[in-house]
Amino acid sequence: MMTTTQVAINVANRPIMHRTRGHKHGMITRLMSPGDLGGLLKPFVFLDLFDNDDRPFTGFGLHPHSGIATLTYIAEGSVFYEDTNGATGILRSGGVEWMRAGKGVWHGGGAGDPERTRGFQLWVALPPELELGASESVYQSATDIPQVGPAKVLLGTYVGMSNEIDPPSPISYLAVSLRAGERWRYVPAPGHTILWAALGRGRVNVPAPVEQGEMIIFAPGEEAVEFVAEEDAEFVIGSAVPHQHDLILGYYSVHTNAAALRAGEARIREIRAELQRQGRL
Repeated sequence: MMTTTQVAINVANRPIMHRTRGHKHGMITRLMSPGDLGGLLKPFVFLDLFDNDDRPFTGFGLHPHSGIATLTYIAEGSVFYEDTNGATGILRSGGVEWMRAGKGVWHGGGAGDPERTRGFQLWVALPPELELGASESVYQSATDIPQVGPAKVLLGTYVGMSNEIDPPSPISYLAVSLRAGERWRYVPAPGHTILWAALGRGRVNVPAPVEQGEMIIFAPGEEAVEFVAEEDAEFVIGSAVPHQHDLILGYYSVHTNAAALRAGEARIREIRAELQRQGRL
């Protein structure tokens, strides 16, 4: 069970309402799932922090999704990727994999170069008009991702800079790197009342301290928040207009209604059968 505490710390009129370290299994720390904090933060419904540290990187074998989009950000190291849209390759530090599953897709990642591999995987709920649409996969290197000061724009728009990936709804998702002593202020876009952050490395104050491996969730609102790095730090931060639809859950799928979930899971089974015929499963 995820360990979550509730606190109320004033941060320029934007209190932190939840703080969690999630639960850890090997190299993966699950910070959010659709059945817990994802219900509060939708369209953001799932977040994993992965870090193999000094262990072999075991990767993520081929697995399916429907009804969501996933965004995997490699903060350090590299991973091998493949998907059933036909893409394969190596995603290196600073790169992004965007997979809009739509009605159904399979993808996976394995060991890249033999080194430490660290990053985040995020799931985003899709609106009804996209949840049974065609799948889309986009792979970006570090040089493809726009940057504003210390912030890389992984999805959506920030201070007039937009990632080329077409977001499924009004979202901003950034990766931020600060040196010890640096300050950074985040002003959400209008209507972005959902706001959270997760620390992948180091320690920051907001003004309460947040350490590596923690996720914090701010109270609904549109106020700015300020981060001060106590030591060199890296974190991801997401803001969005709330997703106004139910979350109907499958094992690897999230849809807005039961009929869409059945359709997505049927398509997943069809792709599985084809992968088995090819000897890939």
